[in-house]
Amino acid sequence: MELSTVYLGVVGGAFALAFIFGALAQASNFCTMGAVADISTFGDWTRARLVLTAVATAILGTAVLIYVFKLDVSKSIYASKKLFWLSHLVGGALFGFGMTLASGCGSKTILRAGGGSLKAVVTLVVMAIASYMTLRGLFALFRVNILEKAAFELPSAQLLPTLFGFSPSSAFIFAIIFAIAIFCFILFTPDFRAQRSLIAAGVGIGLTVAAGWWLTANFGFLAEHPETLEPAFVGTNSGRPESFSFIAPVAYGLELLMFWSDKSLRMTFGIASVLGMLVGSFAYAKATKSFRWESFANTEDLANHLVGGVLMGFGGVVALGCTIGQGASGLSVLSLGAFITVFAIVIGSRAALRYQEWRMG
Repeated sequence: MELSTVYLGVVGGAFALAFIFGALAQASNFCTMGAVADISTFGDWTRARLVLTAVATAILGTAVLIYVFKLDVSKSIYASKKLFWLSHLVGGALFGFGMTLASGCGSKTILRAGGGSLKAVVTLVVMAIASYMTLRGLFALFRVNILEKAAFELPSAQLLPTLFGFSPSSAFIFAIIFAIAIFCFILFTPDFRAQRSLIAAGVGIGLTVAAGWWLTANFGFLAEHPETLEPAFVGTNSGRPESFSFIAPVAYGLELLMFWSDKSLRMTFGIASVLGMLVGSFAYAKATKSFRWESFANTEDLANHLVGGVLMGFGGVVALGCTIGQGASGLSVLSLGAFITVFAIVIGSRAALRYQEWRMG
């Protein structure tokens, strides 16, 4: 297959999958921050079960694809032998705190922007600048020289089946059992079992994450790149297999806009997924007449979103992913770092909720 055809397929496929993701997430009010807030404030697990439905489906779908198509996810950033434990903890906690201040994580911010929130647009711009500064700017000094120094080598890739020494068939069974266990917890509550539209949305979102892996690790893989004559994964910023993540890609999108004339920069899977999410959210909002312009309520509201955007941009890059990048894509391949990051995100979000309660008196 021609290189240009593969590249266009990866980028176009990313946009299409993210469009579906965005529409489903907008329709179901999919939000990890909202899920944590619902549990902490009202003891309501409905949105948490929606998120877990997506995660379990992503794990199940990815396991099937790995087993059937022999996808090599061991080359993704989630499978490194080096575990940046402090980066996962600090980055995850700061991201969780920031997403609560900003009324939603990176993906929710994109969804809200598509639905007419000017607050989300401002947060998105700030998040993009902060994430770029963490990748290549001032914040990168702290990331590389302090946080990433705290790491240790694992005996193998940090994917749980690999760490446990499972064979491919045993790893497949392990992932299936893990996903089924989550599904059992999700469907334990009769009230949630009755909400078929939410279950369908969660399953659909999870399938887009699994499909993202297939797109970059299978369709986008060339055993011999025509220019380098070496194996290559086409159309990703990392040059590795990827699925959805929405922090670093907004930085790469900003870079592309700022240096548009630089021919070395191109549209990628990550950038196209941000655009697809935005357009999908906008399309659903317009189709359902739920599009509403929204602005800041007061100065404190503006400050919270600015600080939240910075913390999400910094934390998401440091932790190698956000609530989707680690909480869905990372968990879908059962990465140890993803579990640590998700734990830290929840802790950070709950700390921010307590801070907000204190501020309200």
